[in-house]
Amino acid sequence: MNNLHLATIAIMAANVLASLKGFNNQTFFERYKFGVGAIQAGQKDRMLTSGFLHVDLSHLFFNMFTLYFFADVVIDWFGPSKFVILYFISLVAGSLLALYFHKNEPYYSAVGASGAVTGILYSAILLEPGMRLGIMFIPIPLPAYVLGILYLFYSIYGMKTRLGNIGHTAHFGGAIGGYLVTLLFKPDLLVTDTLVVLLLALPIVILFILGKMGKI
Repeated sequence: MNNLHLATIAIMAANVLASLKGFNNQTFFERYKFGVGAIQAGQKDRMLTSGFLHVDLSHLFFNMFTLYFFADVVIDWFGPSKFVILYFISLVAGSLLALYFHKNEPYYSAVGASGAVTGILYSAILLEPGMRLGIMFIPIPLPAYVLGILYLFYSIYGMKTRLGNIGHTAHFGGAIGGYLVTLLFKPDLLVTDTLVVLLLALPIVILFILGKMGKI
């Protein structure tokens, strides 16, 4: 892990440059951020451009730091071209899910690469479920798929309670994008890692059941 590929560098550079522009130009930031009302009015490009803007340096750093750790897992399995495809599909999937759940909130807005990065993270977990990952407050590293499942359940809780100033919906949508594209690129995982594939699908199924019941 941690072999910084040119594709990863290019995506990081795009995020840094767009974010710095947004930090220093409020008009630019407002025009290209995710905004439900603006998107419904026809500015569909925001569903993509918002994924390269960030609120501040810490927001940008956390997303790029996470991408740094997991991008090479996906690149090692799929190569740089499919990695980039997976990244952008996850980004758009995050925006689509946010638009779906917040369609009646015209003033809802969001920015950040979190949806795309979560898609890469979820893809890496699906490809390498036996990875051991640590997390704050849990001293013992856990299998990656366990943390992936727990994270999506936390995202459901965050969506339901509007916890913090965090785009939980985009995170979840990105994970769905990463999950589906990974299975599209490597369908044999359905046979070789059936249990992990099903377990990682569980929070996704539960989200849509709750959404159908009007619980989110």
